Amino acid sequence: MPPPPPAQEPIDESWMATFADIATLLMAFFVMLLNFSKIDIPAYNELAAGIANEIGLGKDEANPITAMQEAFEDVVAEMQADQVVDIQTDEEGNITIELASAAFYKSGSADFRAQAIPVLQKIGELLNAPRFMAYQLEIAGHTDDDPIKTARFPSNWELSVGRATSIIRYFISLGMDYRRMKAAGFADTRPKYPNRDKDGNPIKENQLENRRIVMTATPMSLQERAQIFGDAKYGLVQQKMGEEAAAKEEKETKGSTVDPSTLTGLPKKE
Repeated sequence: MPPPPPAQEPIDESWMATFADIATLLMAFFVMLLNFSKIDIPAYNELAAGIANEIGLGKDEANPITAMQEAFEDVVAEMQADQVVDIQTDEEGNITIELASAAFYKSGSADFRAQAIPVLQKIGELLNAPRFMAYQLEIAGHTDDDPIKTARFPSNWELSVGRATSIIRYFISLGMDYRRMKAAGFADTRPKYPNRDKDGNPIKENQLENRRIVMTATPMSLQERAQIFGDAKYGLVQQKMGEEAAAKEEKETKGSTVDPSTLTGLPKKE
């Protein structure tokens, strides 16, 4: 009598666990890839800076937004314009540059004061530097609630827009790409402080604070970089090269002093 056939061994399916892990990792990778196509640049910069700090890369890999804010603060301090130029970051992590209108414009006009031009030039040149070329700029004009009625400015709407566009035209004259900029005018609709007290009397100090220009520098998305530079990678490479050149220049000029004769002497807010 022939011996019985050997018992069939169970199929080894342990490989399925590894396959499932690989499939899950691939899915996570493509989900992240899809998210990066609509990347939140400020959030990405914060994350990258945090990772760089944790792994010990230090200040050389600092958040670009922080580096940009420090660069503008240095320029404002060098020009002794800190009383009329305020550098901050907004809730979304973008850089805001607030200019006191009284110090930069003639009363009721969109024409610059002569003393304001060197400061605007420094700000424009910094914004146009390679390391900051991948930032778009919104320039918004704000006024108080005192009415204006002239041939050129029938209301505060025209005045606020006119002051914003005058800065854009000036930055274009410095060689800045016009596609990076946009102008907005809010008249007296977004005051920082109440223009009047409860009795309807004007509060002069608050009105003075409300007359301002706010420039907001926002990192471009990859799509916006591609539209302007023709290739998003090109914009990133140029920005990185600019950062490296700026770091080299800072090392070379460390310890240098500012010639007081070059300072502007901007008028105060008052």
